[in-house]
Amino acid sequence: MMKLPHRRQFLHLAAGAAALPAVSRMASAQAYPSRPVRIIVVFPSGGVASIVARLMGQWLSEHLGQPFVIENRPGAGGNLGTEAALRAPADGYTLLLVGTNNFINATLYDNLKFNFIHDIAPIANIIQTPGVMEVNPSVPAKTVPEFIAYAKANPGKINMASAGNGTNSHVYGELFKTMTGLDMLHVPYRGSPQALTDLIGGQVQVMFDNVPSSIGHIGTGQLRALAVTTSTRLAVLPELPTVGEFVPGYAAVAYNGLGAPKGTPTDIIDKLGKQIDAALDDPQIRTRLTELGGIPMPTTSHDFGKLIADETEKWGKVIRAANIKAE
Repeated sequence: MMKLPHRRQFLHLAAGAAALPAVSRMASAQAYPSRPVRIIVVFPSGGVASIVARLMGQWLSEHLGQPFVIENRPGAGGNLGTEAALRAPADGYTLLLVGTNNFINATLYDNLKFNFIHDIAPIANIIQTPGVMEVNPSVPAKTVPEFIAYAKANPGKINMASAGNGTNSHVYGELFKTMTGLDMLHVPYRGSPQALTDLIGGQVQVMFDNVPSSIGHIGTGQLRALAVTTSTRLAVLPELPTVGEFVPGYAAVAYNGLGAPKGTPTDIIDKLGKQIDAALDDPQIRTRLTELGGIPMPTTSHDFGKLIADETEKWGKVIRAANIKAE
């Protein structure tokens, strides 16, 4: 039988051993980061996602003392870069700029090698990017109700452009079609610039684009904006109503936030989340994000996780209802 002093020593050692993981986690969070961190962006450089990532990367570099390097890894609708991020070691040194593409792709693609909701550790949301419903000026509709009436009088004759099959602009339009019962022909392009060129040229009649890429064309009168897709009106387009004012319940926006592979220590998640919050409180950062046509939108890790789940379910329903298939 174990003697009492030995038993006390054993229990003391056992308690110390049990506390080691917690101490180790605290130490790792305090030391983090001790080397460069990469942020994977699944789109080419130059777009809103890359600009957001570089803004946050620069802030994190300055405030955490290590380089946060942006790595653009486009391909397969963003799935290649997403998989690389989710399969990386869960140590805080590989992060992912999470976007609405991730929420859409969860249903759009049948054979993904990951389960996004299960495999991501949400850190914080950063920005909400609104959309705008816009038409070629030749369309005889200046309001959403007028457009609905015109489309119902011309079933199957209106071409709805998008930046590609399964993109944000596609599902925004499909949600509108589902909620209004309109029959419009979807015309996918290889990106928003090509779609906008044909919308301005009159080859297609309507598009649900993001505000940053369309606001210049709206300002010059090349395109007529009918409404914004957000649930509330926008400061950058104050005269425009929301689609939801005429189609109750309609809302469609894009999100960009930061995530890490599942299993990343919560202390590191919290440390990064606090820095994102601080960045979004900075007037210069907020101004830059607003200039991009976005709305700064800080959240907790928990709230960002709920947003990911809710948006994935929402767009999953639209994709199934419209029978959208990945190209």
